[in-house]
Amino acid sequence: MDLVCLDLEGVLIPEIWIAFAEKTGIDALRATTRDIPDYDVLMQQRLRILQEHQLKLQDIQEVIQTLAPMAGAKAFLDDLRANYQVIILSDTFYEFAQPMMQQLAWPTLFCHRLVVNASGTVTGYELRQKDPKRMSVRSLHALNYRIFAAGDSYNDTSMLSEADEGFLFRAPANVIQEFPQYRVTEEYSELRRFIDEAAAR
Repeated sequence: MDLVCLDLEGVLIPEIWIAFAEKTGIDALRATTRDIPDYDVLMQQRLRILQEHQLKLQDIQEVIQTLAPMAGAKAFLDDLRANYQVIILSDTFYEFAQPMMQQLAWPTLFCHRLVVNASGTVTGYELRQKDPKRMSVRSLHALNYRIFAAGDSYNDTSMLSEADEGFLFRAPANVIQEFPQYRVTEEYSELRRFIDEAAAR
């Protein structure tokens, strides 16, 4: 039995924090897991910036409401789900994801939660578990699934390594150079071909 695990931001939807950085003009918020491998370091940096600029969850959510999935993403996902079980494994937050999930016809999403106080200030975050992408794939293996996975960032590489076969999709040059063992593509049609070829083996 085959199952596909996909990253969300950079694979199916735009990077939320980059969109928020463009809206606010705060360049430091452009940093993502493509740039900073340690997720906690990245999130602590984001939380500090939000506090410094007195930005609240609602400010981020208002930007998310203006976003749409990447061109071709929904058609790719719809077609993929007709032939495979699909789970989105993301380091985003449920408080961010709902508008995007609605536009993608509610795929299954495993992600994290933000800690938000009564005034709407983001004070922290709660990981679903440590190394969640790797552990999700490992758990799905225990259910006798073969796993094919695709992502674009440092935080996806543990998922790719744990999968039966992993692929980099629209990854930056630094990630591609550091992880040359993964096939790379920029196009949904080619990613689908990679998945089908892996499933046929």
